[in-house]
Amino acid sequence: MANALDISIVIVNYNVKDFLRGCLQSIREASGRLSVETIVVDNNSVDGSVEYLRPLFPEVEFIALPENIGFGRANNIGIEKARGKYLLILNPDTLLRNDTLQEMYDFMETHKDCGIAGCKVLNPDGSFQVACRRGFPTPWVAFSKLFGLQSLFPNSPIFARYNQLYKSIDDTYEVDAVIGAFMFCRTDLIKKLGGFAPEFFMYGEDLDLCRQVKLQGWKVMYVHTTSIIHYKGESTKRSSINDVRHFYEAMEIFTRKHFGKNHLFLLLLRLGIKIRSAIAYIERYWRDFLFILLDLLSINLALLISTKIRFEKFFGFPDYAYPVVFIVISLVFLPSMFIVGEYFEGKHSIKRAFSASMITFFVLSSLTYFFPEFRFSRGVVLMSIGFTIIFTSVSRAITKILEQFSEQNKSKRIIIVGTGEIAKSLFDQISELPNSNIIIEGFVASSADELDNSKLQIIGEKSYLNKVIKEKKPNEVIFADEQISSSDMINLMLEFSSQNVRFHQVKEFDELLAASVIQDIADIEPTVPTYNLSRFRNKTLKRIEDLAISLFLLSFGVPFILAFRKEPSRFLKMLIRVFKGEISFIGLHKISDDFTPAIGKIGIIGPNASEQTQNLSVEAIKKLNEYYLRHYTLSMDFDIFIKYLFGKNK
Repeated sequence: MANALDISIVIVNYNVKDFLRGCLQSIREASGRLSVETIVVDNNSVDGSVEYLRPLFPEVEFIALPENIGFGRANNIGIEKARGKYLLILNPDTLLRNDTLQEMYDFMETHKDCGIAGCKVLNPDGSFQVACRRGFPTPWVAFSKLFGLQSLFPNSPIFARYNQLYKSIDDTYEVDAVIGAFMFCRTDLIKKLGGFAPEFFMYGEDLDLCRQVKLQGWKVMYVHTTSIIHYKGESTKRSSINDVRHFYEAMEIFTRKHFGKNHLFLLLLRLGIKIRSAIAYIERYWRDFLFILLDLLSINLALLISTKIRFEKFFGFPDYAYPVVFIVISLVFLPSMFIVGEYFEGKHSIKRAFSASMITFFVLSSLTYFFPEFRFSRGVVLMSIGFTIIFTSVSRAITKILEQFSEQNKSKRIIIVGTGEIAKSLFDQISELPNSNIIIEGFVASSADELDNSKLQIIGEKSYLNKVIKEKKPNEVIFADEQISSSDMINLMLEFSSQNVRFHQVKEFDELLAASVIQDIADIEPTVPTYNLSRFRNKTLKRIEDLAISLFLLSFGVPFILAFRKEPSRFLKMLIRVFKGEISFIGLHKISDDFTPAIGKIGIIGPNASEQTQNLSVEAIKKLNEYYLRHYTLSMDFDIFIKYLFGKNK
C-alpha cells in the first residue's frame, strides 16, 4: 500500500514548550513541496505545552499523555500513527534548516539500502555535536569510553570508536548509530521492528534501534550535507530525572541485551559505570564536596584550637580520646549540615551553617551525659562550635565575594537583530535585569531604510550581519526578525562556531518565550515546579526511612504480618522490593500498570493513606501524587502512616 504522505515527524515533548515552538516553526519553513505530518506526544508536561501550542499550530496532532512514560515508549505511540513513507524522530529542542527535510528525503530515495540516516548536528554556538554519529558500545568500545581512553586518544580509530572522533564531519559514510534527536527512517521498517525497545526509559533506545536495523541487513548513514541545531539536554535540564544514571543504565541494558554472554565484561562495565557515575556526580557538585571538606577541616581545627586554649596544648584530652573525638564531632556535624539543607541544594548559606552548628552543640552536649568518660570540658565544646561558626561564615563570605567579583568581570555582550516591537520588548526586559554584567551593543536593522532611526541604537544592517558580529564580538545574538529563517541562523552559527557565539530565535513575542531566552542569557534557572522530594536531604531521609521500616518488618514484624495480613507472601515480597530500593513503603499511587514516575517511587501506601485506588479517578490520583511530591516532609509520611494504621482514610 502506497504511503499517504512523504514524511511523518514524531516529537516527544517534556516541559520545553518554548523550544518546541521554535522547532515546529522550523518544520513549517522546511516542509516546502513535501507532504509532511507532525505528531507531538507530550509526556505529561507541567508547563502547559499542549494548551499553549495547539492553537498556534493547528496542523500538528498533539497527543497528551497522563504520565511520563519515557522517550522510547512515547515515540512508539506517535510511530503507530505515522502515515509517511519516511519517519523522522525529532527532539523538541531542535531547529531544522530549510533544506533539511528535502535533503534527507532525496538521500533516502537514492540510497535504497539505508534504513536510518542522521544529519550533522550542531550545538547552539555552532560547534559539532559528537554524539550525532556513534559506534556500538561493544566491550572494547565501552571500556575505552568509560575509562577515558577516547578522550586521551581522540584521533585513534582504536580508542575513539564510540563517538567516531577520528572521522571527518564533512563526509557522508556508514556508522553504527545516529542520535535519537534526529533519526530519518523508513516508516515501514521501523513499524516492522516495533519501534523503540520499551525497557529503555531515556537514553540508549536510539543505539538499540540502530542495532536492530543493522541486524536486518540495512545501513545506518551519517549525512553531512545538511544540519540542525540541537539545544542538547533541555528536557532533562527541566526535570529532576537523574540523566547521568539513566545514561549509564541504558548502556548496561544495551550491552546486556546484545553482548550478554560476556559476564566478565558486564562485571567490568558495572564497575566502570559506578566510577563514571561517581565522577559525573563529583563534577556536578564539586563545590559542595569542596565545602564538605572545608567544613570538616573547620570543625576539627576549631576543636584543636579550643583544646589548646583550655588545656594549653592541641591534644589535651586523655590518649584514649583520640581519634574518637574527631570522628564523633565530624559524624555529628556533617549530618546536621545535610539536615538543614546546606549541601547539594543550591547556594551555601551562613544562616544554615549556623543552624547546623547549634544542632551539633546540643547533640554533643547530650552525648556527654551518656558517655561520662568523654565529659572533658563543656567550655571546649562551646568554643569549638564558636570557632566553627566563625570559620564556616568566613568561607561562605569569601566565596560570595569571589562569585560577585567573577560575575562583574564576566560581561555578556548582546546584539538584537530586528527593530520591531518584538526587538524593543526584548530590549526593555533585558535592560531591567538586575544582572549588571549584560551589555546590549544595539540593534541590527532589517533594511537600509531603518539605519537612520534615531530612537534606537542601530549598529548595522541585516545583510552585513556577519561583519557586525566580527566587529562587535558579541556573546549572544537574538533574532527578533520574522524574516530570518532557521537556515540563515544555522549558516551564521557555522561561520562563527570558533568564536563561542550563541544564537537565539524569537519570531513572535510572548512573555513565556521571551522569558526563556532571557533566562538562558542571564543564567537564570528556568521557572519549573520544585519538588520537596527531589531535594537531596529528603531523598536521603526517605531512603533511610524505607530501609528502617523494611528491615524491621522483615525481621521482628514477620509474625504479625503472617498473623494479620490477608496476603502475607505478597506483602513480604513488596517489602523486599522496598529494601532493594525499587519502591517505597510510603510513596506515589500507581496510575497504570506501566507507570514509571520520573520523581519519587511507587509506594505500598499512597498519599491518601490507602493501598487501594480503585475508587479514585486518574485525575484525583495525579493530584494526590503531585501534592505529595511538592510538599513532602518526613512528618507527612508519619501522618500518612498513622492514618493508614487507624483507618482514618476510610
